[in-house]
Amino acid sequence: MANQTVTTDVVVIGAGPAGYVCAIRLAQLGKKVTVVEREDVGGVCLNRGCIPSKALIHAGTMFEKMSHAEDIGITVKGASLDFKKLMSWKGEVVKKLTTGVAGLLKANGATTIMGDAKFVGPTSLEVKAKDGTTTVQFKNAVIATGSRPAQIPGFDIDQKLVLDSTGGLDQNALPETLLCVGGGYIGMELGTFYAKVGTKVTIVEAAPQILGIVDPDLVRVVERGLKKRNVEVMTATTVKAVKKNAKNVEVTFGATADGKDIKKTFDKVLVTIGRSPNTDGLGLDKIGVKTDSKGFIQVNNKRQTSVPHIFAIGDVAGQPLLAHKGSKEGMVAAEVIGGMKTVYDVKAMPAVIFTDPEIASVGITETEAKVKNLNVALGVFPYAANGRALSVNEPDGMVKLISDAKTGTLLGCHIVGAEASNLIAEATLLIEMGGNVEDLALTVHAHPTLPETMMEAAEVALGHAIHIFKPKRPAANGGASPRV
Repeated sequence: MANQTVTTDVVVIGAGPAGYVCAIRLAQLGKKVTVVEREDVGGVCLNRGCIPSKALIHAGTMFEKMSHAEDIGITVKGASLDFKKLMSWKGEVVKKLTTGVAGLLKANGATTIMGDAKFVGPTSLEVKAKDGTTTVQFKNAVIATGSRPAQIPGFDIDQKLVLDSTGGLDQNALPETLLCVGGGYIGMELGTFYAKVGTKVTIVEAAPQILGIVDPDLVRVVERGLKKRNVEVMTATTVKAVKKNAKNVEVTFGATADGKDIKKTFDKVLVTIGRSPNTDGLGLDKIGVKTDSKGFIQVNNKRQTSVPHIFAIGDVAGQPLLAHKGSKEGMVAAEVIGGMKTVYDVKAMPAVIFTDPEIASVGITETEAKVKNLNVALGVFPYAANGRALSVNEPDGMVKLISDAKTGTLLGCHIVGAEASNLIAEATLLIEMGGNVEDLALTVHAHPTLPETMMEAAEVALGHAIHIFKPKRPAANGGASPRV
């Protein structure tokens, strides 16, 4: 295309879960919307993150269950993994979703321009593509450019021997050995997948615990699962040096107590130590949009930046870096631009880690409650006492509810176990609406189902557990809390 100029009401920079949701809502509100995307519609989440990783994790779980089903009387002979076909299937899943998103943008009347965007003035930006430059004149702009894998000095990411999360999701062959540098959620998810399909996985984490922000009780359950899969976990350990050879990587770990370094060789090294915002190169300094020391854009509860007619949503707007948080912010920004009295006032933001078993959390943790000197009641119920969990051979896990000891208001919920990613929605709704554990206990849950663990944990918090034995304890009324 030749150089051109277009005029629009709103330009949305980035077509990931934050940007495309915002664009569609803006179009619904009658705004003329132009979306600028540098690489792929759907952003990192759909193309190189949430969706492809969960597809691989699902396939890995299927393969593992088929290979180890003798406990329930099923023997599968000759189960094998076609790794290239698995990767191809993953790509098909991604394509279906990204094609669908592109279709939704078009159906709602949004125009998409491919290229690199950079602000050249308070109401204009340039989009550079291989075939020309487009100048976009706008009334409002929404920055939704997402984030990228953070880099460690000394690690040369080549996506062949040393990988980041993008490379970890797009390999041609299954490595025999893999080192995951970083015990956060990305490293744990991908490391677990590779362990399930036959790779010998090692995880190194500088902190004393993997998944450092997660309740330690939940982490211990995941650690047992890693041990079953022969995953070696090295905590409180740093990587001192990385040396690439022709077909493998020699890694030197920090000195041990006796002063000696440890050297090990791996087929591949996967580096997952966090993510950095994609704010450099946008020309934010030219228009006065302020960022913090890490490059994240500062926003208010309407997702406005320091320049009121310019908004920021998703990863670039700061923690937590979650796709669903970005989508919510996209709705808020769109409605504010559309003249509605909307603010970002989320009370309950759930987070899920697709390890095995899964982890899901919302609200405060037990540790946070102690730091804040809150008087709380705990309700903990094990999966091993749930009929559905046993009948599907998933006995490892628990539900932990944290509630105000006086009012019963639910303050937090932390789950480790099968389908934790789905179970957390009930607790999220309850916290968002200001509900309490009695609401959970009084709600009839279908039997036999995993959601019964939520009800049972509430029963524990109220002092009248049914399916596990708990000694009687005093209640405010002199006995167990009544049903009403």
